[in-house]
Amino acid sequence: MKILITNDDGIYSKGIYALYIALKSVGDVYVVAPITEQSAVGHAITINNPLKITKVYRKNKYFGIGVHGTPADCVKLAFCDLLNDRIDLVVSGINHGANLCNNIIYSGTVSAATEGSMLGVRSFAVSLASIEYNDFEVAAQFASFFSNYIMDLQISNSVTFNINIPPLQKHEIKGWKWTIQGKTKYMDTFEKRFDPKGNTYYWMVGERNIIIGGPDDDDTAVRQGYISVTPLHYDLCDYKSFEKFRSIEPGGKHF
Repeated sequence: MKILITNDDGIYSKGIYALYIALKSVGDVYVVAPITEQSAVGHAITINNPLKITKVYRKNKYFGIGVHGTPADCVKLAFCDLLNDRIDLVVSGINHGANLCNNIIYSGTVSAATEGSMLGVRSFAVSLASIEYNDFEVAAQFASFFSNYIMDLQISNSVTFNINIPPLQKHEIKGWKWTIQGKTKYMDTFEKRFDPKGNTYYWMVGERNIIIGGPDDDDTAVRQGYISVTPLHYDLCDYKSFEKFRSIEPGGKHF
C-alpha cells in the first residue's frame, strides 16, 4: 500500500513522526507536510504566492518534503507533481489536540484528509484529543489498525473519516465506535490588549459550552473514553432544504 501522510502541525511535529513510524509497517510511506504549523487554516489553498519546498531530514535520515503552504496545498502538490507512485491512502495527523464537533470546519488536519477524498483516494484524519497529553503511541497504533481496516470497507472514497483518540493509555480506552459530528460549541471571545507602543490588538480565547447531545456524538464518545470515528463528506448541500424550496418555488425566468 502506498500511503501519503500530512498534517497541520508541521512536518517537524512529534505527531507526524509517530504516525510515520507506525505506518511504515503497513506500506510505503511518503511525507508531504507544511514546513511550519498551519493549525486552524481549514481548507485554505495558496494562490498568490509560490509554493516552495524543502527536503526534510529527521534523526539524520530523509523524512519527507516540507511545503511552504497549507495542508490542502500539500496534498494537491503531492498528487499533481511530487509523487510518482499512485497513492492508495491519505492519512492526516497525528494532530496535537481534538478535532471534534464544529471545530472540524476550521481544522487543517481534517481538510488535508478531505482533499484526499476529493481526489478519489481513501482518507482519514487522526487527532489526539488533548493539548497537554504528549503520548502519541495509542493514536499511532490505532492509525495503523485503521489503515488496513479502511481498505476493506465497501464505501465510496468520497467519505473522509475523522478519528479522535482520548488522552488515555491503551488499557484505559474502552474501545472505538462510529460517531456523528457533535453539537458542542466554543463560544469565542476576544481579549483586548495593548502593545508597548499603545497599539490595540486582540487575542482570541475560547470558553467551552457543552450542548447536551446524544450517545452517538463524537465529543461524548471521547469524554467517555472511546475512540471516535466519524464519517464526513465534503458535499455541503442541504438536500432536505433543496427539495423543500424547490417544491414551494421551483424557479423561473422572472424575478
